[in-house]
Amino acid sequence: MAEQMEKNSLKKNVLSAQIDLSKFNFDESSFEKATEEEKRQQDVMSESTTFFKDGMKKLMRNPLAVASIIVLVLILGVIIVAPHVVPYSYSQIISVNGKRDKTAKNLKPFEYSENELKYMEEGGKVFPHIMGTDSQCRDYFIRVVYGTRVSLSVGLFASILVLIIGLLYGSISGYLGGKVDLIMMRVVDIIYSLPDMLVIILLSVVLNETLKPLLEGTILQKLGVNMISLFIVYGLLYWVGMARLVRGQILTIKNNEYVLAAKATGAKGGRIIMKHIIPNCISVIIISTALQIPSAIFTESYLSFIGLGVQAPMPSLGSLANTAREGLQSYPYKLIFPAVVICLIVLSLNLLGDGLRDAFDPKLKK
Repeated sequence: MAEQMEKNSLKKNVLSAQIDLSKFNFDESSFEKATEEEKRQQDVMSESTTFFKDGMKKLMRNPLAVASIIVLVLILGVIIVAPHVVPYSYSQIISVNGKRDKTAKNLKPFEYSENELKYMEEGGKVFPHIMGTDSQCRDYFIRVVYGTRVSLSVGLFASILVLIIGLLYGSISGYLGGKVDLIMMRVVDIIYSLPDMLVIILLSVVLNETLKPLLEGTILQKLGVNMISLFIVYGLLYWVGMARLVRGQILTIKNNEYVLAAKATGAKGGRIIMKHIIPNCISVIIISTALQIPSAIFTESYLSFIGLGVQAPMPSLGSLANTAREGLQSYPYKLIFPAVVICLIVLSLNLLGDGLRDAFDPKLKK
């Protein structure tokens, strides 16, 4: 009975287009082996991937981008771990046996003061000054570490601020179009004409009297009025480039079929922007934000260099470089250390931004 059912299941239907392979005699010579290129093509076709995974693979094949990531990870590791290892703070004056050590002024890297050497001869232990000390008898290495923290934090915060404001403004302008777009873009043109340095100076003068009493006893007091003025200027001026970029992307995307289909189903404008338009220009947004971070860091550095940055004793890389000018001939290493860190951060972020552009921009094909 079972054999009969198996034979019936193997019987070919009269109207079936299936070929009965039993009527043909095949041998190995009847087929050609697939070439290596065809095998690779089959592997690529069968592999499931996403836009992000494909972009990351391209990024990891870029040696300059990988080197930049390694440098940035090392810098982040140092500024996170060093304050837990080095027994000094950024404002602490070197002392021995509870007394201020006046001989610890302007020490060279890995050099000890006279009092520290005497203390070590008596059996005491002193943590080495990796980058020496400054004119106020403070450990220079930990000041560079905290200066790097401040510069990176300012760059990251300013970039996020620019991203949020520019993304919202550019999305609304590009999606609505017409007179709304015309008016919003004229506002952008007006903001472009404002000199950012003059606005920072004016805000610092105005806010110095109004905000200073309000900041006493808060975390923002360490940053000072100048840095708050810088953040306000970023919120007022520096988002216009991002807004124009997002607007241009949305103008090219909003007439695509899937956007028109979303409109036809009754989707609201906000949902269309967030669910359909922004995800399709996210690569350009990521690239622009990555390139905005080094620009913000450099802006903070040169503002601190001219005295419009963080207030003493809180250091930044720019303020450390500015202070090092006084003893440039006698202690050139004080300028070299913060300058090298600024160059490494800015160069690494720029190379990483270029790598992200090459990896995630679909218009750039090798």
